[in-house]
Amino acid sequence: MIRSMTAFGRARATVGGKDITVELRSVNNRFFDCSVKLPRAFSFLEEKIKPYLQAASVSRGKVDVFITIDVIDSHTAEIALDEGYAAAYLNALRRLGDTFGLKDDISIMTVAQNRELFLVKKGEEDAEKDWAELRTVLDEALAKFLAAREREGRNIEKDLCGKVALIQEKVNEIEALSLEDTKTYREKLEARLREMLSDNRIVFEESRILTECAVFADRVAIDEELVRLRSHFDGFEEILRSGEPVGRRLDFLVQEMNRETNTIGSKCQNAAIARLVVDIKCEIEKIREQIQNIE
Repeated sequence: MIRSMTAFGRARATVGGKDITVELRSVNNRFFDCSVKLPRAFSFLEEKIKPYLQAASVSRGKVDVFITIDVIDSHTAEIALDEGYAAAYLNALRRLGDTFGLKDDISIMTVAQNRELFLVKKGEEDAEKDWAELRTVLDEALAKFLAAREREGRNIEKDLCGKVALIQEKVNEIEALSLEDTKTYREKLEARLREMLSDNRIVFEESRILTECAVFADRVAIDEELVRLRSHFDGFEEILRSGEPVGRRLDFLVQEMNRETNTIGSKCQNAAIARLVVDIKCEIEKIREQIQNIE
């Protein structure tokens, strides 16, 4: 099963006297890029969140994690004032009032609404407790997030399989046309060669003529390219069934499919085959664009 890199998951709960909300959002990215936004008092938890997501098989995508934690019942936390931050904050408020002529209504209660002013001092046991409580809510949000990735992944997989099936049909048409095309090319080449030899009164061995025609005809044959292209279709299905992150592997495989298709286009002598090659390249490009959305 494949996963989309675009997803959203949210959960909220009251755990251990804290009102905790966790939101996870992700969009496409070549690698795993995780940004975590936490209240300053709980910023120490950030180093735990990123590896936790990776352990849950989030391997690609730009992931943004937004966490709010409101302490509504605490009997053991030691609260300290960040005096440097508070001084800078008050100076900024006063400049705001002076610059725009605002009424100065600064009071302890209005200033205290900025919770970044306060630091919560914690021991090692408290830190582990905070992580365990956050993880309860994070797990719920993460489950929704992964479910969304898988749900969108199923839609993408269905679309990719449909496009590959369409390409396979066109490859079958090309194969049927190429057999006739190679035969016709060989006959025309033999006729032209006999005509040229006759005009110049050159005597040539019959077997040599046939051999030379066969060599030139082989240069426009696309049997090998068709075989390799079909093997790529099998590889495509095998990768989809692997159950692992498949985005990069599929991207490489699509490049190989495109290479074989280009070779077929350069060899073909038939206008109908040329049109089918263009159709296949269009579908491959659609597949390539779609692959950029999966993990």
